[in-house]
Amino acid sequence: MRYATKKAAIEINGFLKRNYAILWELLGENKTQIKVYRNAVEKKKFHFKYHTHIHVNSKGKTYYYVYDLAWMEFSDDEILILRKK
Repeated sequence: MRYATKKAAIEINGFLKRNYAILWELLGENKTQIKVYRNAVEKKKFHFKYHTHIHVNSKGKTYYYVYDLAWMEFSDDEILILRKK
């Protein structure tokens, strides 16, 4: 692997790990979903553009995943965080 590619992959993986840790912290171990204010997530330095995959449900709602945790735009001020079952 080229140095530049490896460096970029390491940096992106760092963002994914941070995003996952933030979602996990807000959701907790026992909850399956929670609604939080977007600025609470932003204050923790969450990077919305870094995620592992996207799912669009039959109603057209887009879920952004970081491994088994996801978030969805709930309103202008809130996001829904959930755990994949």
